[in-house]
Amino acid sequence: MDTHSLFSLTGRTALVTGGSRGIGKMIATGFIAQGAKVYISSRKADVCEAVAAELGPNCVAVPEDISTVEGCKALAATMADKEEKIDILVNNAGAAWGEAFETFPESAWDKVMDLNVKSIFFLTQALHGLLKAGASAEQPAKVINIASIDGLRLNTWETYSYQTSKAAVIHLTRRLAARLVKDGILVTGIAPGAFASDMNKAARDLGDTVGKHVPSGRIGNDEDMAGVAIYLAARSGNYVVGETIAVDGGIVHAYLTDSWEVDPAGH
Repeated sequence: MDTHSLFSLTGRTALVTGGSRGIGKMIATGFIAQGAKVYISSRKADVCEAVAAELGPNCVAVPEDISTVEGCKALAATMADKEEKIDILVNNAGAAWGEAFETFPESAWDKVMDLNVKSIFFLTQALHGLLKAGASAEQPAKVINIASIDGLRLNTWETYSYQTSKAAVIHLTRRLAARLVKDGILVTGIAPGAFASDMNKAARDLGDTVGKHVPSGRIGNDEDMAGVAIYLAARSGNYVVGETIAVDGGIVHAYLTDSWEVDPAGH
């Protein structure tokens, strides 16, 4: 049994959408530390380029707006120009919207669902050939979809399209896994809880307060997120198919009351 290389990503090529900040940046940083070459994509080209420079020579910026099918196809074409294969795709780009039920607009519903769900399907579809190119029984390709604990249980915040989209991501993960495993591509998911990010402002700005309401006593840190992503992406995760792992300090499975003073997911 070779456990020394179990979590190594040496020689692997990854694409992380939404990789210039928050959870995407945590994952990209972890992959690079484990030896991977990582492409990061985000809508803002200047930010994407700056973060790639910050993360070093094994990080490459490929800015693109993937909220449309055309954007997904454009990013896939860019990747095809740069690489003959992709070993790991992390579908992390996402958006949220909070507004009262009575006034929640169609535009907010469509914006969130298009980016959080539709783009996962169509980007994975567009990159199917590159993912298959290097996949084998010994070393499958990996697709990791970033969901949320809001897709596993309700919270009190009126983020209707966000919560719905993340539940959809979890089911889409299972459905894609059933189809793509025959091509040597393993699809899994991560459902983060409270991690500091621009999307999760409560955890970012009130981390100590939010952490008091998490069973583990704190919000998540960069290593918590990188660790589970590395596990799924590396050889260590080669027998995990269709599963979405909650990384939340116990909010979903170990929280004993049904009320929050501060929403733990920060939405």
